[in-house]
Amino acid sequence: MDPKEITAQANAFVTELSALAAVALPRFISAVILLAAGWWLANWIDRTLRRLIDGRIDPTLTSVAASLARYGILVVVGVAVLGQLGIQTTSVLAALGAVGLAVGLAMQGTLANVAAGMMLLWLRPFKVGDYIDTGTIAGTVKDVGLFASELHSWDGIYQFVPNGQLWNVRLINYSRLPTRLVELQFGVSHGDDLAKGQKTLLDLARADDRVLREPSPMVFVNAIEDSAVTLSLRCWAATSDYWPLRRELTEHGKTALEAAGLSIALPQRHIHVHQIPPTAPPPEAKAA
Repeated sequence: MDPKEITAQANAFVTELSALAAVALPRFISAVILLAAGWWLANWIDRTLRRLIDGRIDPTLTSVAASLARYGILVVVGVAVLGQLGIQTTSVLAALGAVGLAVGLAMQGTLANVAAGMMLLWLRPFKVGDYIDTGTIAGTVKDVGLFASELHSWDGIYQFVPNGQLWNVRLINYSRLPTRLVELQFGVSHGDDLAKGQKTLLDLARADDRVLREPSPMVFVNAIEDSAVTLSLRCWAATSDYWPLRRELTEHGKTALEAAGLSIALPQRHIHVHQIPPTAPPPEAKAA
């Protein structure tokens, strides 16, 4: 090729590249600035919402509300960045919709967890701070998200549980109601004074300020067994006082019964040995 022609084409390419750069570079820089600003704004909105609504609404909804606001801002920023780069957002959104449909069909389990999370947030069978038990999962709820929930067991174990495992099962919430029944069993000997034992346990319960006056505590003979007569103590207390009260009544109940002259019965078995006199040998044996 003619050197002059090569030089002319090179100059034309450089000119077109410079013109393209003059148009695209500002758009690219603007898109990067917009993305960085949008990312910072989304994180700031997340933190601010958590701080503002903390204590004003149920803590169960705090994390979800802040996360939805954050991701909503990121979606808007993403669309704005694509438009700034000159990309037709209509076609991109259509493509993303098709991809989202395909991903949704492939991730039915995840979508089921999202649906379960929405139902848990709507019906609210538990909230942050409640102790729940499904038979296979038990712990104190620390966070409820759209996909999964965070639970901490009583022995300090972290549990990340998909919401589907908390929704479609029988769930026991030990913290939901304000009061709980404390029921204790004490086995005393058959020869003890049962009326005295009932009065001792009843006085013990009434002397504790954590025991509610209504419904009033009661003590009754619950069973007569082989080794003991079982006295049942029933009283109501605030849910927050349940475990401390149960432990102390168990300990003090034994001490009070023994101080009153009753004995805590233990399983016993009486064995009677009868001596059978030897039988006389048959006559044939004497002759031999």
